[in-house]
Amino acid sequence: MARTRLGLFGGTFDPPHLGHVAAVRAAVASGRYDVVLVTVAGDPYLKRERESLSAPAIRLAMAHAAFGDIDSVDVSEREIGRPGPTYTVDTVRELRAEGYAVELLVGTDAANSLPTWRDATELCDIVTVGVFPRPHTVLTLDAPWRVVEIPMAPVDLSSTGIRGENLDMSALAALLPAGVIPLYLETQG
Repeated sequence: MARTRLGLFGGTFDPPHLGHVAAVRAAVASGRYDVVLVTVAGDPYLKRERESLSAPAIRLAMAHAAFGDIDSVDVSEREIGRPGPTYTVDTVRELRAEGYAVELLVGTDAANSLPTWRDATELCDIVTVGVFPRPHTVLTLDAPWRVVEIPMAPVDLSSTGIRGENLDMSALAALLPAGVIPLYLETQG
């Protein structure tokens, strides 16, 4: 029996923006995956220095608002329930133990940093990396990593950039899914 082909798209999602949505839609449209699993990091170790990280429950609610109505996409809280720092390799191990064939889905910028991630050698051995293009970023990740490019038009958005601006409703409507906006505004006080 064939294993379910799963695209793992993880992140902090503080907030999830239209670039994230475009990437998930492109992954689904690629036909490579039976399901795209969006996982919200509970305690993202790469972002521990940031004091203003929204609570995991709020980020999970924003992820449901952003991705919940896309066919073949599931939003998962599995990383939120895990104690301690969140590492992608732990999630991949769990999913493989559950019988999934896992591909890791990341933008070019994140793909280039994969060799520095926790247990990168193991991660390299157990996943193929589906890469979304990012503006002004050239993919430098190479062998022994197995890489496939997910076709889509690059989107020049970042959650950090959105949080760094004091944006009105019309500006937010051009950056965030409609259902995310009220949740995001709650995080802004």
